[in-house]
Amino acid sequence: MIKKINLFLLALLLVGFQLNTQAEVIHLEDTGTFIIRNVVTLPVSPEQAYDIMTGDISGWWDHSMSADPKVLMIEAKPGGHFIELFDDSGDGVIHATVIYAHRGKMLRFDGPLGLSGRALDFVTTWTYEATENGCLVKLEAHCDGEINAEFAQVVDSVWNHFFHEQLKPYVQEGKYKK
Repeated sequence: MIKKINLFLLALLLVGFQLNTQAEVIHLEDTGTFIIRNVVTLPVSPEQAYDIMTGDISGWWDHSMSADPKVLMIEAKPGGHFIELFDDSGDGVIHATVIYAHRGKMLRFDGPLGLSGRALDFVTTWTYEATENGCLVKLEAHCDGEINAEFAQVVDSVWNHFFHEQLKPYVQEGKYKK
């Protein structure tokens, strides 16, 4: 009896899909893949750089979906979120999910960041390497999906902005909490 009901429901569902003439398939021409690489040297240890670039990042991350986010942070643990909360009620956005976290070595997250609403896969990796002058932070961002070459250049310039115009002076000027 249950099998007959399930088959009946499946048949109704299939008929419903066939009757729906409102659906359409849209082919997008601007789809592609790109990789961005960037490096910055910070005058701190790899562990300090990792700590500065995770937790509360509102001191150096200046792009958000709300005018004045209540919380802007990266939870540096597998399954943690790069999250922005707009207010006390919990409204907000998850920009990415942490998929690899090793303090002072590597942080990797998967998510659309500011590209929310596009069909894409965006995996960003930060690696940390000790140098004589502190720490070399390497960025590698892989993006695949609903994006074109022009937009890839915009994303590249935004990462350059974060690393060289925001993060580097933030660390050099000692604005972070020690």
